[in-house]
Amino acid sequence: MNRKARRFTAMLVALCLAAPGLVWAQGQAGVAGRLNAGYELLEQGKFDQSRKVFEEVLRQDPGHPLALNNLAAIMVKQGKFDQALAYLKQALPRSRGFKVALNRVCNVDGVCAACCLGDEKFGTEDLEGVVKSNILMVGMARASRPEKK
Repeated sequence: MNRKARRFTAMLVALCLAAPGLVWAQGQAGVAGRLNAGYELLEQGKFDQSRKVFEEVLRQDPGHPLALNNLAAIMVKQGKFDQALAYLKQALPRSRGFKVALNRVCNVDGVCAACCLGDEKFGTEDLEGVVKSNILMVGMARASRPEKK
């Protein structure tokens, strides 16, 4: 095998090995963009559109803790505390170690915090604390307010 053929083969092997990582990274960037778009819609009061965005993220990454947390905030806004708690409890196991840059947090009715990812690739804040706080606050709201159907 001549030198050009070996170089071409080496580059082909390197591309084959790197491609899955590049696809994963591109998918993660897309997820972050959709999460932030959903958050923007939530802040604008476009809850149905926001919910659809977060549900789309969950179809791609079932159990995504930030999508679940933000869906819980939408359920709180709609007075559906049981459903909000279900989302938060589903998010809790995956929220530990999920680092986000929490530079924008939307407080929904004083009960549940929705989060936006920061500009950095990964942040320094652990989402677990936010989810635990939300579980506590939603539980107290559920006990003191009637559930909407």
